[in-house]
Amino acid sequence: MNKKNFVIQLISVLLVALWVYAAVSKLQEFNAFHEQLHRQPLPSWTPGFLVWGLPLIELIAAGLLLFQRFRGVGIWLSFLLMLLFTGYVGLAVVGVWDDVPCACGGVISQLGWEGHLLFNLFFTILTGVGVFVWKQKRSGDSGGDAASGEAAYPSGGR
Repeated sequence: MNKKNFVIQLISVLLVALWVYAAVSKLQEFNAFHEQLHRQPLPSWTPGFLVWGLPLIELIAAGLLLFQRFRGVGIWLSFLLMLLFTGYVGLAVVGVWDDVPCACGGVISQLGWEGHLLFNLFFTILTGVGVFVWKQKRSGDSGGDAASGEAAYPSGGR
């Protein structure tokens, strides 16, 4: 196994563990999660959607990461989710809102906002590395020279 494949697989395993844990924690503590979502500074229509949507999208991200064919989509989805979650936690840390309960599940809810931000930053950076390595791997697999801009499949019209 080459280094890029190893890095992608390691990051994927860590993200699958994160997403499955996060989704299952939310579903196991469903009533608390539902109540905390209703106390978030969000439009009134969002808690009803997010209470099911967040665990579902986390499980979808985990599922995509499990299969080589869909791993790139899973890494990109994970990166997007981590950017959104980290941005939200960052806003809570800097005090944009007065009192916001953490609507996360499991041990993550015990970290406090600052600890949660560090946790999220770690996974955001890790996922960003995954996106970078995935893009490098894909450009290397295509047969073209990505650095020179050479096409993988040159046109026959030259």
